Amino acid sequence: MRQKQEERALRGRGGRDKMRIAICDDERNVREIMAERVKSFCPEAEVFLYASGQELLASEKKADILFLDIQMPGLDGMETAGRLRERNKGLIIIFVTALEEYVFQAFDVGAFHYLVKPFSEDKFASVLRSAAAQYEACREEKEERHLMIQSGGSHIKIRLRDIIYAEVFNRKVVIHKAAEDIEYYGKLSDLERLAGEDFFRPHRAFLVNFQYVVKYNAAEITLEKGTVPISKKNYAVFVKSYLKYNQRTGSGGRI
Repeated sequence: MRQKQEERALRGRGGRDKMRIAICDDERNVREIMAERVKSFCPEAEVFLYASGQELLASEKKADILFLDIQMPGLDGMETAGRLRERNKGLIIIFVTALEEYVFQAFDVGAFHYLVKPFSEDKFASVLRSAAAQYEACREEKEERHLMIQSGGSHIKIRLRDIIYAEVFNRKVVIHKAAEDIEYYGKLSDLERLAGEDFFRPHRAFLVNFQYVVKYNAAEITLEKGTVPISKKNYAVFVKSYLKYNQRTGSGGRI
């Protein structure tokens, strides 16, 4: 299973699903060597290069895997990683350094691996394959999270990512998808807990999927299908949560 995940991730999926790999090192030759190796093993991946922690943090591009040097002038790798982790919980961080003494600090920011310079091409490839498998496993888990409901005498599996929004109507929960609406007896609060941080409840009777937000204002949220109200007390929290979602997923976001 893990080998198949490695193979799928290294091949790449094309389009918006391409794996994105960032390399941050203050030494230009090190950046270029690692970039060549990444492109050799992951020809379909997008590769971003940064010369400093400040440059990396200022970038609007969101990486899936990051090779991060620890010893850099200005903002070092540990502090950079800590700041990145606050806005991207799923980022796979691989530290690259000439000193082994930082290995224990790496665990504090949830590092995936620790490469000590100089490292062989085989070692680099092994770590990259493992990181790619981790990325693939997390992506599949997120895509396949689902809800099982009973509606009209049938048991129906609904993928969370396909839900545009849900609402309470006549004591039922109505799920709005692109091509159909499905209603069932249940509690919106239960769906909210299952849906997690990619969804938001702007009003007691509605739950929206950030993925489908087109625009919003203080009174309502326009989605790719339908418009829902937003209560005045929830507006500031919605804006903050939506911006965090865009940072986490690399979405541009529309206001």
